Amino acid sequence: MCRVELHRVFPHGMASIFSSYRGSTSDTNKKQFEWQLLVGQQWLQIDNDHVIETHYCHPGAKGITINTTQGKVFIDFDKFQTTNAALQVQRLSFLSQGEAEDVGWYFRDDQLWREYGSQSSSRIASSISSRDIEHQFTLNRQGTFSFTVGSTSYTLDFTTMKQTNCTTGMHRNVRRRPKFTFNIGSISSTPVFPTASSKPTNGRYKWEFMGGEGEWVEYQAHICAFDSAAIEAQYQLNPQGQIQFRINRYSYKLDLSSMCQVNNDIGTRRAVRRTADNGSRQNSSSGKLPQWQFLDMDGRWKDYSKRKSSISSQDIELAYHQNPTGIMTFTTNQFSYELNFSAMTQRNLSTNTTRSVQRLNQ
Repeated sequence: MCRVELHRVFPHGMASIFSSYRGSTSDTNKKQFEWQLLVGQQWLQIDNDHVIETHYCHPGAKGITINTTQGKVFIDFDKFQTTNAALQVQRLSFLSQGEAEDVGWYFRDDQLWREYGSQSSSRIASSISSRDIEHQFTLNRQGTFSFTVGSTSYTLDFTTMKQTNCTTGMHRNVRRRPKFTFNIGSISSTPVFPTASSKPTNGRYKWEFMGGEGEWVEYQAHICAFDSAAIEAQYQLNPQGQIQFRINRYSYKLDLSSMCQVNNDIGTRRAVRRTADNGSRQNSSSGKLPQWQFLDMDGRWKDYSKRKSSISSQDIELAYHQNPTGIMTFTTNQFSYELNFSAMTQRNLSTNTTRSVQRLNQ
């Protein structure tokens, strides 16, 4: 006997990618989840919903756009809403009696979503893990939970999904996402993959990092012991996992969850992407990251550069990739600034001067 847990989605949202739907739930016993749309009075299963599930399990994913017979529909994972007022969405979780879903709890730091209990070279691990928070959440889904990191106390509000520093009052967004479980036997053979326009005919995916010249560089086994195929195999096993490797005297961590490569020795971060490889190779101009600029007081657009501040255009693009509606902070020699992706503005936190910001595709 199975227990069914509903996570329901109601109208509202945004826009961009795949899928048709059909009215069949006969294979639900073969997997632990199912995504459905309410069309009229009938809940219809979304084909290839493992693609939605993969994105939903990624803590940095705000949502996903799917194609339906009624047009493109954006599913907002945080609000569980859609852009089409005529469509509602729900996620069913199929669990055996006594079985609990493997859930991760994540907080948003200045640039990335991080799982509770994780630790990096520059951070102290919190006193609690995802499992601890999930236990408290199941006891009272409208409650709060207190914990410490070093000597600092925090409160996590399950209703607002906010973490608050009890000393400074600073708030951080929190997300609760399931860990992805992949069951190839339950997946339709329809060749669709929403992180690209379609699944490549050869079934291959290319893994690349942003090189120092602002161009995407594919991972090569003779350089770092992992090529695209090896990384893809690890990703299919655990989309939330990490891969460690060395290049000469430096060690690196490829974080599949945040799509980021980190130099463990000096802390340098590089954006990572996974794209369908359909046989057509990109030229150098189309492989460059977008350039971020601010409108200076002389009326000219200036590039962000580490020569003048604590961040580069690449740093901004990485943060933007993680949360296109978020806010990041940075400093220059004299001032601290706040960059608002939603408003596309830069604000001086001391003088409150605000400047326009733009993102240029190269």
